[in-house]
Amino acid sequence: MSDASVPASAHPAAPGPSIMRLAVHREDVAVGDEIVRHRLLSRVIHWVVALFFMVALLTGMPIYSPVFGWMATLFGGLSVCRWLHAWSGIAFSVASAVMVLHWLSDMKLVPHDLKFNLVQYMQFSAAEDPEIGKYNPGQKLFFWTIPLVTLMVLLSGIPLWWPTKFGSTLRQVCIIVHDVGFIMWFVAIVGHVYLGTAAEPGTFRSMTRGTVTKAWARLHHPKWFRDVTGDRKE
Repeated sequence: MSDASVPASAHPAAPGPSIMRLAVHREDVAVGDEIVRHRLLSRVIHWVVALFFMVALLTGMPIYSPVFGWMATLFGGLSVCRWLHAWSGIAFSVASAVMVLHWLSDMKLVPHDLKFNLVQYMQFSAAEDPEIGKYNPGQKLFFWTIPLVTLMVLLSGIPLWWPTKFGSTLRQVCIIVHDVGFIMWFVAIVGHVYLGTAAEPGTFRSMTRGTVTKAWARLHHPKWFRDVTGDRKE
């Protein structure tokens, strides 16, 4: 019997797109036991920012102190580090601006965010706030530090890049500001990496394959889970 003679109802329904195919272009959609949290564009932007940050960090360390002088050999010497650090810093700043614009609508603070308790959050309680959406207040605050600290290190780095164009007093102030900005960035990134890996298993995959499990979403971002799945059961 040919397929043409078989009633349409006898054919099994064609499977829908896989979660990984959806994760290329879409977010906030559930398939099976997974939810797309970050589409491909979001992940690319995130990793581009991370790449330029690491280059700026590793080239800046041997400039910052002779203790880290051995790092200069990774890039061909201290003179290479000096120009590579400056240009990677500019690239990082541009990429960060793109990232801020990309996530701007998701990172708006709402009145409920004012109830955020950092100490309680760092205790990693299994009883999450049921009104936590796609991003919790801690993530939003971290997001808003990005343009502030980036601007801080960018502007303070300009007189250090062209020292003969500026007075010695301004250069000394900029050295301090640049170092403080670097320390703030370093601490923030260490915390960001820790929270995205060891502290909350299952988080890192959202920035690699773009998906999280429904169980992860229900635990860490209950409101977002309900909005995506339509599951209103507590």
